[in-house]
Amino acid sequence: MMSACDGKQKTGRSILLSFLAIAMFFSLSSCEWGSIGYNKGYAPEQPVHFSHQLHAGNYKIQCLYCHSSAERAAHSAVPSLNICMNCHLVVATDKADIQKVADAYNNNKPIAWKKVHMLPDFVKFNHEAHVQKFGAPKACHKCHGPVESMETLYQYSSLSMGWCVNCHRQPENQAPVSCSTCHY
Repeated sequence: MMSACDGKQKTGRSILLSFLAIAMFFSLSSCEWGSIGYNKGYAPEQPVHFSHQLHAGNYKIQCLYCHSSAERAAHSAVPSLNICMNCHLVVATDKADIQKVADAYNNNKPIAWKKVHMLPDFVKFNHEAHVQKFGAPKACHKCHGPVESMETLYQYSSLSMGWCVNCHRQPENQAPVSCSTCHY
């Protein structure tokens, strides 16, 4: 036979366990791995300062000049250093960051850029399909925002599943909403 005291202890434990579960949920959801795909505003410090505002904004360098793989591959790669050096063999060679780029280029060493736009590993995003459909820079702006006005590149959109599906559902996009479109 259960006493009144036993019932209060079980109720107290239930409340405590519920509280701990809620606290754990909020704690885990704020972890870095819990926020992948929801890093709107994320702007990691890069090893070399690069201004999209200067290059894409002021100088009007097209997205595909530096990110040429975006129109012909699933992934849009960080430009190779020889793309940078096309101009910086003669432009701004006295600047410290340009000297870092030139040094890396001359010594055949990569620059360890930090990834800005993150998606979970189980999500496949095909840059080529989007750039082919909408063209650059329109396709680029849909996800990356107005990079030509960004001094420091940051994740403009949440890139959450809901955000992507909402775009796919727009009648003008005529995009598939099947799970296998992005999860394969």
